[in-house]
Amino acid sequence: MKRRAWLTLGAVVLGGGGVVTYAVASPSSGHGGGQARRPVKVYDLTLKDTANGKRELPRTETRQFSLLGVSWTGATKRLHGTAQVRTRSVETGEWSAWHDLEAADPLEDPEAGADARGASEPLWVGPSDGVQVQVVHQDGSTSSGLPKGLQVNLVDPGVATAAETKEQPAAYVADATPGDSASPADSASPGDSASPADSASPADSASPSASVTPTESVPATDSASPSDSASATPTDSASASPSASTPTAPPSTVPEPPIVSRAGWGADESLSPDPSDYNADVKAVFVHHTDGTNDYTCSESPAIIRGIYAYHTQTEHWNDIGYNFLVDKCGTIFEGRKGGVGLPVLGAHTYGWNREAAGIAVLGDYTTAGATDAALASIARLAAWKLGQYGADPATTVKLTAGATQTNFFGTTFTAGTSYTFNRISGHRDGYNTQCPGNSLYPQLPTIRAWASGPVQGLKLTSLSGASLSGSTYYTKGAITAKWSTTTPGSLISKFELLVDGKVAATASGTAASAGATLAAGSHSVAVRAVHQSGKTTTTSALTVVTDTTVPAFTTAPKLSLRTGTVSTTAVPVTLGWKATDNAALKSVSLLSPTTATFGPTTTSSSRTAKSGTASTWSMKASDHAGNTRTSSPSFTPVILQETSATKSGSWTSRSSTNYLGGKSYSSGSKGASLSWTFTGRSASWVVSRASTSGQAYVYVDGTKVATVELKSSTTSYRQAIWTKTWSSGAKHTVKIVVVGTSGRPTITTDGLVYIK
Repeated sequence: MKRRAWLTLGAVVLGGGGVVTYAVASPSSGHGGGQARRPVKVYDLTLKDTANGKRELPRTETRQFSLLGVSWTGATKRLHGTAQVRTRSVETGEWSAWHDLEAADPLEDPEAGADARGASEPLWVGPSDGVQVQVVHQDGSTSSGLPKGLQVNLVDPGVATAAETKEQPAAYVADATPGDSASPADSASPGDSASPADSASPADSASPSASVTPTESVPATDSASPSDSASATPTDSASASPSASTPTAPPSTVPEPPIVSRAGWGADESLSPDPSDYNADVKAVFVHHTDGTNDYTCSESPAIIRGIYAYHTQTEHWNDIGYNFLVDKCGTIFEGRKGGVGLPVLGAHTYGWNREAAGIAVLGDYTTAGATDAALASIARLAAWKLGQYGADPATTVKLTAGATQTNFFGTTFTAGTSYTFNRISGHRDGYNTQCPGNSLYPQLPTIRAWASGPVQGLKLTSLSGASLSGSTYYTKGAITAKWSTTTPGSLISKFELLVDGKVAATASGTAASAGATLAAGSHSVAVRAVHQSGKTTTTSALTVVTDTTVPAFTTAPKLSLRTGTVSTTAVPVTLGWKATDNAALKSVSLLSPTTATFGPTTTSSSRTAKSGTASTWSMKASDHAGNTRTSSPSFTPVILQETSATKSGSWTSRSSTNYLGGKSYSSGSKGASLSWTFTGRSASWVVSRASTSGQAYVYVDGTKVATVELKSSTTSYRQAIWTKTWSSGAKHTVKIVVVGTSGRPTITTDGLVYIK
């Protein structure tokens, strides 16, 4: 039997006349986690038989506590019943709903002392000052089958650091002075009357059964009751024996993650005075959950761990907290059982398998909700580090020797002394008949194994800025930034490398998501390589990236040509034409003024309109996929020549209408009548009116007949550019129209000529 940790005892008189005994855990000096402001305390309240066949504690006002459980005499005894509790919040003064407490498995360790107690899993309820408990036999009719010595055990985790003190109400700090075992009020003898603040009086008119009898806080031992969550299972007998001396921490193949020390969470080392035992190595890691609530804040995690520690040592009478490590939902890792985080400390977490494994418990209940990614990442980092100390790959399996004959959750039977295959990272239920680590956390173990072992999972290039994609090729002027994502958390990644043509061009940290490089002219392959903390690598598929610094060219400069359509002084129909090329890959051509538009790389013309009599700059920009650009900005002026400005021959009649350009036009049905316009430009269009009675006309350019134009139309329309001609460059030209004198419809109506200069 190990040396016992005796506790300071005190007593408080309840309003109902009973006495509650509490154990005070005096804070040790030199913790390094901040000066202790109030010690951890455990209050044991006895449950009484009632006439209706249950054991209970009526609503009772108590000293402040934040964690509780129910325990009974005899660690091997099962609780064949249901323990329910409800508590009163210090903050709101409201009573909670009833909570069922899950009973821990019975103790099966033959070395356990007689003072070890059976217990439920502890439940974190937050700061509370009232409790009500009832334990009902499973048949609901009698309490005769319930174990003896039933108590509710209230744990006040205290305030361990100055930082915690700032977070608590002022009254919280005055409870005990640093270094004291108990405040003067706490040290009252059974016959003294306690002050209202110190007394634990019933909130209701208590019956005699509400009185609590003194309970001696017995010494802690190293024996631990098997449990599926916070009540960790005992150390077991196995073929391998723990080391009698303190070993040397072996180096690991991966970095050690940040770990909050026992001093950091306020452990009182006087509660666990016996020296640590050590295994030869760590071959596997078992993952647990502590049960209880998931609604805690991560600032409460140290207090929760202090509460579990006190519950294990002062209620269940173990020598220390059973888990080697604990992790909260924010991913903070805490040192559990003492002995050195880098050493193979013999824990009490997975009955039958403690001699060759370490135990990691996640704070909370993961029966219906999965653990957070932060918690999973920390478990993976921690497991990889511990297993890496002994050259073990977290993704592999291992043979473990059973230290006890038992059956696990899945019905597999183990025989003491026989070897069985386990995953290096297993769940509590793999080795013991328990639901721990919960139906939602257990399916997350493959993710933990993959993250812990490597290589990096889900690596992919998400974008390549500074470059433009055309087909399957990226184009850049030189500077690129690759961005990526992974499903493996950055805390497990050593670094990322940006590879250009297979060589490292840039290196980024494991938490980075991008890196940049400048590429030389030419074609390159670009990829990203992720280096897991284990050294395993994974690389994305390579992208083809072409560095292009040559600007596009306009092989045909932008030009305007007149086209057919309706003419007005503000909108002359024109065609904008161009041709652009690039040495690598033309992306687009944009019209910048006098209006805006964007065209594909193969488009070479666009129908537009231009304002008559106004010089307009037609600015265009050619862009390649690398971002190089070329701009061309010629200026053009459409000019309308009225019919009155033409040289006439033959008979012409002037007509007036708002439908005509300038309000007037010329009509003639005389065969051979003509009009001639002389201008200097590069494009021309003849503007007419059309109707069902319109005839035909000949068009001559510079003395040569070039067309016979039919003006007949089923619908009457005005200001129609019906004939056009464009030259390669601007020059002086004469356009003449001649009336054909078509039989039955000889008349033509001309509205002028438009040219571009």
